[in-house]
Amino acid sequence: MRIVFGFLAAAMLAVVAPVSAHHSFAAQYDANQPVTLTGVVTKVEWTNPHARFYINVKDADGQTTTWNLELASPNYLKRAGWSSTSLKEGDEVTVEGSLARSGANMANARMVTFADGTRVFARSSADGA
Repeated sequence: MRIVFGFLAAAMLAVVAPVSAHHSFAAQYDANQPVTLTGVVTKVEWTNPHARFYINVKDADGQTTTWNLELASPNYLKRAGWSSTSLKEGDEVTVEGSLARSGANMANARMVTFADGTRVFARSSADGA
């Protein structure tokens, strides 16, 4: 009987952990705090529940700050024409999005524009992606 309860407890934890990791847009980002950032891609994470990428942004004084940018789910991005190689380390991009409520260098990306002017819709978690 203990084995059955132990198995059930472990199964419940396995189901709850991924759900608790997901968040609502409004809980983490502020749609009333838009941000536009231009920088160089340093890392891309093509993972669920949301893909992420990181850019180094230089300020007027030449100081570099790394920003963490959240995209939609990889599944949605694939349907929208993205692939895991759409963004690459070294790409210069401009990102429009919403700042994190925490004040961290983090934002939810809505639009990504490449150096050649190509704009791609990133669909943020604010849209239910």
